[in-house]
Amino acid sequence: MNNMPINKIPSQLPVANRINSNTIAKPLAGIPFHEILKEKQAGASELKFSKHANERLASRNIDLTDDQYRRLETGAKRAYEKGIKESLVMVDNLAFIVNIKNNTVITAVNEGEEKIFTNIDGAVII
Repeated sequence: MNNMPINKIPSQLPVANRINSNTIAKPLAGIPFHEILKEKQAGASELKFSKHANERLASRNIDLTDDQYRRLETGAKRAYEKGIKESLVMVDNLAFIVNIKNNTVITAVNEGEEKIFTNIDGAVII
């Protein structure tokens, strides 16, 4: 490239590549940014279960009621709000380890088992 001053380079870009204030201010497809963000955050809130957690639920005959599932989700949300990364979430007599960043239940433990939990940085009891 030649020794052209940097302030002259944008004028050499094709018109389609130039950014102006009109381009930045327009919302994508007519949807305001705050609504897109709200929608994405709502979709991200659905709790997932890892393969391991599903195997533990099945082998330990743990059947979550709708109420217990909602409380588990609430516990994960509260852990997120407090900045917890790996949380123990207690719902009734059930214990769940939840990776908060991925919003994923890693394992589940019920009443009849030894309850030693490692590699967690917080707990939520619902």
